[in-house]
Amino acid sequence: MSRSPQDSLHTAAFVTPAGADWLASASASPRGVQALWAAAPTAPVTLPCGTAFDVISMDALFGRRVVSRLWTDGPGTGPVAAQGGRVMLFATPGTAQRLPALLGWEEWGAAAPPLLCYGRGDAVTVPPLFPPDPGPQEAAPLERDAPESGARKPGAPESRASESRASESGTRESAPMPSPRWLVAPDVRSPWLPGPEALLWACVRAARAAGGDLVSTAVTSAPAAFPG
Repeated sequence: MSRSPQDSLHTAAFVTPAGADWLASASASPRGVQALWAAAPTAPVTLPCGTAFDVISMDALFGRRVVSRLWTDGPGTGPVAAQGGRVMLFATPGTAQRLPALLGWEEWGAAAPPLLCYGRGDAVTVPPLFPPDPGPQEAAPLERDAPESGARKPGAPESRASESRASESGTRESAPMPSPRWLVAPDVRSPWLPGPEALLWACVRAARAAGGDLVSTAVTSAPAAFPG
């Protein structure tokens, strides 16, 4: 049963069994996908696009603006995920092919950051059904490095500040990326999905609101699998 986005203002923080059925339906072997999840519910899974859904991947900042526009101005969103510094909006099949063409006709379409559009023949890695429990292993490397952040060789006091800055910079660079997660998790077997027109106007409005802060770049339809 399909549910309108207005019925999903309080979205689930994780994928429900009905939502998992919908995601698995994108695969040629839904039972195989369900078996993978049964064995490892916190593991991401790669699914094909073009049948149950297409996916539009956006820069994280622009993606948040687009999602905000979809909820503020309507009609809302379907499932939305965050992964690898990008926001993934699940859309109706065929959106990946039509959206780049529609944006090409709009004056503000070229002001949007790169959109990666995944449709038939492409695949995306979706976040796990349940977010993994945060463990100490992510913080442990930083804790181990902390006592050495200001270390220096004996007899070289003049280099202490530069070594400390370099260590702090290295610590920041080694910080792990956030784990893939659902921002709006699928929780029904037939979730409502936005089409190319809804995403077009949300992108245009987000680009207009951002004004000159956005760099003019092309919109592409990517033929490769979304990186996991």
